[in-house]
Parts: sequence; structure tokens; C-alpha cells
Amino acid sequence: MSDGSLTYRTSGVDRGAVAAALDAVQERIRGTFTTHVLGDIGHFAGLFRLSGFRDPVLVSSIDGVGTKVVLARQAGRMDVVGRDAITHGVNDVAVLGAVPLFALDYVAASQLDPADLAAVVSGMAAACREEGAALLGGETSQMPGVYTDAGLDVVACVIGAAERAALCDGSTIRPGDAVIGLASNGLHTNGYTLVRAVMRRCGWTLPAVFPDLGGTLADALLRPHRSYRRALQALAGTGWLRGAAHITGGGLPGNLVRILPPARRARVDTTAWPVPPIFTILARGGRIARDEMFATFNMGVGLAVVVPRDRAGLAVDICGANGADGWIIGEIAPGERGVELL
Repeated sequence: MSDGSLTYRTSGVDRGAVAAALDAVQERIRGTFTTHVLGDIGHFAGLFRLSGFRDPVLVSSIDGVGTKVVLARQAGRMDVVGRDAITHGVNDVAVLGAVPLFALDYVAASQLDPADLAAVVSGMAAACREEGAALLGGETSQMPGVYTDAGLDVVACVIGAAERAALCDGSTIRPGDAVIGLASNGLHTNGYTLVRAVMRRCGWTLPAVFPDLGGTLADALLRPHRSYRRALQALAGTGWLRGAAHITGGGLPGNLVRILPPARRARVDTTAWPVPPIFTILARGGRIARDEMFATFNMGVGLAVVVPRDRAGLAVDICGANGADGWIIGEIAPGERGVELL
């Protein structure tokens, strides 16, 4: 203003641009609404009618996409991280036996770019439609001084529900059970700070082409996080599923252990599945030790499930028929609670 008066916009928060971006994607958000959603966009809170359960337990997860968002922004693929935020949460509730009901999102930056915001929310809406969940509400926040000028945070909370008797928490896992690994399609949403450090050390850029990858580095690093909901629901329907672990930050050692009862030990044969080339390239480029790789990345196994040994082969087939290729990668043994990589 000519008199030098301050406004929210001149202070660094452009409310109008954000509102316009959200208005542009309202129909995509409404397209996720199921018959359980009450009301419309614009309320102070989302309304969801819970029905169809006899003894329901609400199952919740909240997580972000981490620094994958940095590379997605550079590549102009912000819809990918929107999808990732939803799919990550869907997998988290599905491993406990829940179906996703709805999601809430949070997108924050120093100053939100309207095109980035629209792409993120569009990606979230697309993933919600695929998973049968409603994008029930969300929050956008511009916080100059908290985030850097280039910083952007994408987070989603997914709420699911399960019958109490059908919850799958790993408590029935016993010695002799088989561990099945379900294939990831890359890094999913973990380890990107280390990835960016390798890229800086090696001078790699996203458009770089690696023959082993069959395409660009961007294509390999920015594949959307895979959903395992269908495979998990199919396995749960057989009555064989004794436990499932979403392999995120911490890798197989840090996540499979979370579902093991006391005095149960998972022994995993790391030669039992083909490790995708992107992990070999990163390890070589960064001179990253094997233990560090397995503690940071999923190494090609995005989900691990535990089933009775005599059902393992059939379980792999069922997962494959529901969009998730897998392998028998280990077994449960008696011993100190933990995960042993062989």
C-alpha cells in the first residue's frame, strides 16, 4: 500500500492465491466422498458416519513424505508426493487389519505455490479414490520464518476401522512361520536425505540416465509409494495372516521387529529376492555399507507378512493375484526378539 501499511500479503502470506488453488481442486476432493461423508467442504471439521461394524476399532496413522518432496518439486511431479502421503497411511492401517475410511492432509511452506498445492491435493484425491477413502479435510499453512523459502511439508493422517476380533497385531506369530516379502517399486518415501547426499557427492542430476535403471534417475526415485491394501485384505480373508509390517524408515530390521512377540526372532535371507538396481547404484555411489542400506531403505521389500509355513506358497500366489508380487524370504525362530539378516 502507498502509505506503507503492512498487510498479511506483504508480510509473506498470500491467502488469496492459496484459496484460489484450493477452489480449483474442490471437485476432485468431492469426488472422494463416500456415502458415509456428511456435509460438504468448508466446515470447521469433517463429518463421517461410522456404520457396518459390530465392534469397531478406529485405527489411525499420520506421516509425511519427508525430503522426497525436494526432488519431486525439482522434477515438477508434486502429485506423486500427494499420492505417497495417502498410500503410506493406508498401508499403515491395513497391516493392522483395518480398511481406510478417510484422510486429512496438511501442507505447509514458507509460501505455498498454488500450482504445487493443486498438484499435491490432486494426487491425494486420486489415491483416496483408488483406496476407497474420503479426503475429508485438511489444512494449508504458510509460515515464513519457520520453513525455508524452498521448504515444503506434505503430511496426511489416515483413519481406518476394523472389527476388534479381526485386528492383526502379530501376537499369534509362532516359531516355524514363514516370512513373505512383497515387492516395493523403489524407495517409496524413505531415505531421501541420504539419496540427496549421494547425488551431491556424485554430481548426479534427476535427468541423468542410468542404463541399469532403464530410464532417468527421476523416474527411479519418484515412483509413487505402492499400496498393499488389496493383498492384505485378501490374505486376511484366508485366516492365515498372523502379522504384517510396513517396511518404511528403519528398513526390514527396524519394522519387522515391531510385530514380533517376545522370544520370537525373524531370520531373513537377503538373497531370496532381487534387489532393484536403484539400491545398488546408490550404495555404490555413496559407498554405503550393507547394514546402513538395510537400516535406511526397504531394499525391494515394501511389506513383510507372516503366515503359517504350509500356507506360504499359496499366500504368495494370493498376493500376486492382488497386485503384489512376493517371495518367501525367511522364517520365525525361537530366540531373542529381533530380526537377523542372513
